[in-house]
Amino acid sequence: MIQKIRMDMSIGSNIQKRRYQCKLKQDQVMNLMGIPISKSSYAKIETNRMNIKVSELVALAKILDCEVGDFFKDLK
Repeated sequence: MIQKIRMDMSIGSNIQKRRYQCKLKQDQVMNLMGIPISKSSYAKIETNRMNIKVSELVALAKILDCEVGDFFKDLK
């Protein structure tokens, strides 16, 4: 029996949309996070090429003035 592997949830585009709504640039968000993260790592998170840590997700929710659950809206 072959089991299909389910892709992980792609929340990067929701993070990016929320950042745009807050009129922030990537480097501005990174500076506010208070967590060591490189610009390339942050960009990879928004483009779903890297998983996000829970601590980063919580920090982003605070910075972008939203709930963590908002990043998961409209995902299939």
